[in-house]
Parts: sequence; C-alpha cells; structure tokens
Amino acid sequence: MHEIAPGIHHWTAPHPKIKMNVSSYWLAAPRVLLDPLDVPGDVREVREIVLSNRHHKRDAFDAAERFGAPVRVPRVGLHEFGDDEPVEPYDFEEPFAGGAITAYQVTEYWPDDCALHIPSVSALVIADTVINYGGLRFVPDNLMGDDPEAEKRDMKATLGRLADELEFEHLLVAHGTPIPGEGRERLRDFASA
Repeated sequence: MHEIAPGIHHWTAPHPKIKMNVSSYWLAAPRVLLDPLDVPGDVREVREIVLSNRHHKRDAFDAAERFGAPVRVPRVGLHEFGDDEPVEPYDFEEPFAGGAITAYQVTEYWPDDCALHIPSVSALVIADTVINYGGLRFVPDNLMGDDPEAEKRDMKATLGRLADELEFEHLLVAHGTPIPGEGRERLRDFASA
C-alpha cells in the first residue's frame, strides 16, 4: 500500500475472476475503503466500505466483518445483492458517507457505474467506464453493449462535463494506475479527444 496523495492510500491485488491486478483505496480522513480487495493489515478505523458499482464486491463483505463497517452500493445495483449480503444504498447526486462523497452516474448504458467525487481528498473515483493501463482508455468493445461507439460518446460527454464542473486533482480508477495531481486535466483531455 502506498500513499499516492495526502490521505489517499492505494494498492493492487489480482482479481480472482479477471486475473488482472485491480486497484483499491483507503481514504484515511473520511475513513472509507473503496472497492476493496485483499485489504492490507495496516488499514484501520474504517467507517464505510464503498463500491463504485455493483460488480466490485471483491472482498467488501470480509472487510465489513473485519471493521464492523457497512457496505455502500449504488441503489440501482441493489438487485445484485442477496439477503446474506447486507448493503446500504446510495443515490446519485446525494451526498453520503457523512457528506464526504457524492456519486454521479456516468452513462445510462451502465446504470450503476459511478464517478465518486470526494472533495476532502480532491479526488474523483471512476468505476469501470475508464481504465488506465498505460493511458486512459475504455474497456474493450466486447465488454460493451450492442453499440460501443454510442456508449463511448455518451461516457465522454459525461466525463467531460464532470471534469469541467467538479474540482479535483486526483483520478482514482478501479482498473489500472491512479493519476495523482493531474487527474482532472488528463480526464478532460481524454473526454475531448
């Protein structure tokens, strides 16, 4: 685990299904775990565990048991969770986690895929709409729906708007390397290309 910016701790772990390293984060000040997988032993005092979309269960429920913290998920993704997986929903554009986080829907094509704005650490978290393995890009077309080009246009429009309207320095992606310091500029450039 590395502190990539003040209060933002990042680590990677191999995802058991996709067999690639994925990113997880611990935000020390709001005491929030984001999309946790293989949580390091030195993470302490977690208040909430937040999933950026319904697919990022990873080790969330193990972490919930370890820390006695609730698992928060987008309300539109609740259908993915059973009675044995207790979760608390959050809604788009409504602050949660003690007011520390506001979620935004990136595209109606992927209804529960979020961008999470966290002003206290100057960050924007992206679920799956953008990945960063050697540069910002979309997931491969075969992971999209029937019209990948329409999905990409829709995602770029929203991501560009969020980069223009929200204040943040750090871009935290669930898949790939986070971009500390220049995340907003890099996301704006990506969305306008």
